[in-house]
Amino acid sequence: MRAFASLLFALVTSASAADLATPASFAGIADGTARSAAIFLEASKVMTHPRCVNCHPVGDRPMQGQGPSSRPHQPPVVRGADGFGSVAMRCASCHRDANFDPGQVPGHAHWHLAPVSMAWQGKSPGEICAQIKDPARNGNRTVAQVVLHMSHDSLVGWAWSPGVGRTPAPGTQAQLAALLDAWVASGAACPPA
Repeated sequence: MRAFASLLFALVTSASAADLATPASFAGIADGTARSAAIFLEASKVMTHPRCVNCHPVGDRPMQGQGPSSRPHQPPVVRGADGFGSVAMRCASCHRDANFDPGQVPGHAHWHLAPVSMAWQGKSPGEICAQIKDPARNGNRTVAQVVLHMSHDSLVGWAWSPGVGRTPAPGTQAQLAALLDAWVASGAACPPA
């Protein structure tokens, strides 16, 4: 199973980063658990993309930029008690209701960091999958509630409309939703960590 998962991960990640496969693309995988894990691997292209990882950091400081140029946020800001920044420097102090283009400050009405328990920075798809499924780390949500959040939340949706000069997350939010729905329907199996 591990060798198959490694091969499958290589195949899934070799496709263009701008594309997401459809759930039907995985119909040829006869083993239901392997199919479910493969579907999650495809969806994880979004979760491991800088548009998502920057706001799901390991520490209390968000990241900015993408790929090798990703770096700690400047000016230096911190998470704060509620994820919306410190008392003296709230996220909304700079991140307004919409992007300030061209290529300037990204924006959304509810700009904030994900909870520390949902840090994805440096995590494998298998580790992210385990976090998403764990109510102790995901805000006491069911898997269906997490999928609903990722499929319809407008801040999550910002990843596909990041503004001038920023690479959007792969695919679309609707494509991610279809993959996550198929993942749940196929047993919500996680790839190896």
